[in-house]
Parts: sequence; structure tokens; C-alpha cells
Amino acid sequence: MREFVALVAALMASNALAIDAMLPALPAIGDSLHVAQANHRQLVITVYLIGFGIAQLIYGPLSDRFGRKGLLVVGLGLYVVFATVAGLAASFPLLLAARTMQGVAAASTRVLVMAIVRDRYQGSAMARIMSLAMIVFMIVPILAPSFGQGVLAISSWRHIFIGLAVYGLILTLWVILRLPETLAPAARRALSFASIGQATKETLGNRASIGNTITVTLVMGGLFSFITSIQQIVFDVFGRPDLIGLVFACIAGPMALSSYANSRLVHRFGPRRLLLTALAGFSVAALIHLVVTETMGETIWAFVLMQALTMSSFGLIGSNAGALAMEPLGHIAGTASSLQGVITTVGGALIGYAIGQNFNGTTLPFLIGFSSCAILALLIAYWANPAMIKPPGQGPSHIKTE
Repeated sequence: MREFVALVAALMASNALAIDAMLPALPAIGDSLHVAQANHRQLVITVYLIGFGIAQLIYGPLSDRFGRKGLLVVGLGLYVVFATVAGLAASFPLLLAARTMQGVAAASTRVLVMAIVRDRYQGSAMARIMSLAMIVFMIVPILAPSFGQGVLAISSWRHIFIGLAVYGLILTLWVILRLPETLAPAARRALSFASIGQATKETLGNRASIGNTITVTLVMGGLFSFITSIQQIVFDVFGRPDLIGLVFACIAGPMALSSYANSRLVHRFGPRRLLLTALAGFSVAALIHLVVTETMGETIWAFVLMQALTMSSFGLIGSNAGALAMEPLGHIAGTASSLQGVITTVGGALIGYAIGQNFNGTTLPFLIGFSSCAILALLIAYWANPAMIKPPGQGPSHIKTE
């Protein structure tokens, strides 16, 4: 199981690395490719996320029909190709096109990883596997900006993309050599409009599925607003570009710790209870940060402390909400994973971009948008995951969603 968790984490990390390693390089990319508006540099992140989100519609039905492994190998191969193209791009439009297609390729990792894990595990066991993978996965946001800074110190931003291509090639070989096919031939579904339509209707019509998916979308919107804004916050608000890697690591570190805590706690308390508790803490911390900043102002280290406190709940949210959303849909795991992924990624990216475009030289637009996402996510999660009342004469209450 250890190698399986490591591979799942490494596949998930390919996406995080493609996003977070860019952050220190955005000013250099803008200068090199003549991007006049500073806020437009955020598109390097946003177009990747949009490509990543939309393409998930393709991978899900295909994986339910043809299996997981072959499709994953194709996606990883394309990830390598378009990372290389981005590194060689001579214009900003070409870079954005390559980034979009790199996101399209990387979408295979999100859909197929969720489907592969669901093929083998369900419920609390699935949440635990995802939490263990998230521990490794969360190390990437801690290290990725420092990787980008390190590359910039000795070379140009183009070599960051070359590094991504090398990483993608390693993953491709690992999957080919070590990952077995997880979808049995007897479980494969016909590739037809009727089949896809029925799976889509079931995914979008199931309360647990759509409610938890929207919850994740809002939380991801908050996360993506942080990712798209953090470079400008550190560089322009606080005037400390040298600290971007350290700031990101300090905020991402608690996310990794909470993922580890979730892997230990989920069997005891269940994904529903942990999700709702984490979202409550997430919302309260975000509101406190907003109020403190509005009334007292903040230094860079006060920002780091408050944002780290807020994000410490994140590792308890994503894996549990994802497991709860997938729990009733094991028989259509590929299509369900793709539809949920489209909603969470594209919706989150657009929310994050909208918040980021309101950057005005202060942290307030980010904090207002972030807090709003947190509160809405909490409300929807309560609707999506109602507690089950125990029948008369039975033992302790049982939460069906757990």
C-alpha cells in the first residue's frame, strides 16, 4: 500500500507543482514576454486551471469504458509535451495556449487518481488513503515556490517548465512499470450518450454528490484566490519578494499537518463530522483574519500567522468532502469524478480569478472573498450531509454518509 499511496501523491503533486512553482516567476515571465498589466500575469495560473477543469469531462467517461492505466499514460505524456512547449514559448499568447493544454493533460491525473482510489477503497478507507496521499502532496506547495526561486537564481523561468517535463516523464515511467489496471473488464460501461447522460444525471442529482462538490468548489475558490494573489501580496503589499518561498511554506505546512491528522482521525470520527468541524474552524479563522486586518492592519508575519491558522483546516476538508461526494457513486466512479472535478476546478479557478482581479494593493479584497467562500461552503456542507437519526431500539446513532 505504501507505494500505491506514494504514486497517488506523486500524481496529485504534478498538478500542484505546475501551479505553485510558477509563483516566483510571474514577474520574470511578464517582463520577458512584455505583459503590461501586472494582474494579467495571473492568467498563467488561471488558464492552466481552466484547461485542467474542462478536460475532466473527457477522461471520466473514457476511463469508465477503456480503463484507467492507458489513459493515464497518455495524459502524462501530453503533460511532458506541453510543459516543454511552454518552456520554449516566444510570446505570452503561446505560453497561455501551452499552459491551457498542459492543464488539459494534467486533468487525467485528477480524474483517474480519484477513480483508481475509488476502485480499490470506499468511505472512511478512501478518505484515509487520500489523506495519506495529501501529506506527501502538501509537501509540494511548501517546496515548489522555493524550487522556482532556485531555478531563477541560476537560470531563466523557462527551465521551470523543463523541470516539470522531466517530472512528468518520471511519472509516466512509474505508472507504466508499477501501476496495474484497477477497473475490471466486467465493470466497464458502454461509451454512449445514454450511458453518459444517465451517469451525469445521477452525479448532479445526488444530494451528497452535488452538495459536497459545491462545498469543495467554494473552498478551492478561496485556495485559488490565495494562489493567484500571494505573489502580489508578498511582493507589492509587504515589499518582501525574497520571502515568497518561506511565506508559502509557512502557510502550506499546517495544511500538510492537518492532512496527517485526518488520516488518523477519520476512522474514529467519520468524514462527515470532521468535514463540518473543519469548515466551522475554517470560517471562524477567516473572519477573524478579516476583522483584525480591517481594524488593526497587519505585518507580513501577522498575515502569515493568521493565514496559516485558517489553512490548517484545509487538510480536513478536501479529502473528506471528496470521499463523501464519491461515496454513493462507485459504479460510475470515472464519470462522477470527472464531473465533480470540472465543477470544483473550473468553478474554483473562476472564483479565485475574480477575487484576484480585485487586488488593489492591499490584502482586503482577498480576505473578503476568502471569508465569503468559507462561510458559504459551511452552509452548503450542512445541507449536503444531514445527520441520520437512529431508529428506535438500536444502538448509537449512525451517520449514513460515513
